[in-house]
Amino acid sequence: MKKRLWQLKQATEQPDVLELYIYDDIESDYMDWWTWSAVESETSAKFFREELAKYPGAKQINLYVNSYGGSVYEAMAIRNQLKRHQATITAYVDGFACSAASFILTACDEVKMYSNTMQMIHNMWDVVAGNANQLRKAADDLDKLMEGNRQAYLEKSGGKISEEELIELLDNETWLTAQECLDYGLADEVIAEEADLTEAKQLLQKANKTLEQQLSYSRALSAQIKQLSQKPKEAEPKPDPKPIPNDNNDPEPQENKTKNLFMALFANKEED
Repeated sequence: MKKRLWQLKQATEQPDVLELYIYDDIESDYMDWWTWSAVESETSAKFFREELAKYPGAKQINLYVNSYGGSVYEAMAIRNQLKRHQATITAYVDGFACSAASFILTACDEVKMYSNTMQMIHNMWDVVAGNANQLRKAADDLDKLMEGNRQAYLEKSGGKISEEELIELLDNETWLTAQECLDYGLADEVIAEEADLTEAKQLLQKANKTLEQQLSYSRALSAQIKQLSQKPKEAEPKPDPKPIPNDNNDPEPQENKTKNLFMALFANKEED
């Protein structure tokens, strides 16, 4: 049974305080093709909305993050749900807040990071297939989506980072230390003590494996599309073996000439 790494619950003896843990991938509902059944994600925006609605009187939400990210579409909706909630939201980075997970942090009133924790920000990416026009449009769509995403980071930074600097960080897929996040306005406090990063390291290893799988899938899909787009070639007849060159003025076959040469050499040897 999969260990649940996402949880929203009331704090002990504080019914108006919610504790939200995001310790897993952020993903939408999906189809499990092995079992041919629909799977309800516990880190989707829909699931989060339903869980949050169970606690209408919440005045404080403590968000604990240790996630390498996932679907930016789900993260965008979760962020905006938090933005319009009446509660004060305080986030604690317990390990890594990467990609879409860092995007959710921009909704929080306060972001606190332990001194050895990190955020990672980068541009959106996707796996696409189609003709040249469709591929160009997909790239244009990503550029447009990133215009909106950048506004969330800029709003959180409170003017501590320019859009030009942010674009450079996103283009370089930048890992940011807690102090750098504080300098850029993406964090509000660095907690001097260090967090236990055991689970964070495991998540990073999982992130690398998942990325390899996605790239492998992308290469396989591209190869399949290329193969389908090519017409099968007709089998070409094998060429006849080339005959041994022979002087057109000499009717004697080459093999006889070679044989006669060896016999002549052998005869000369006997005479010696």
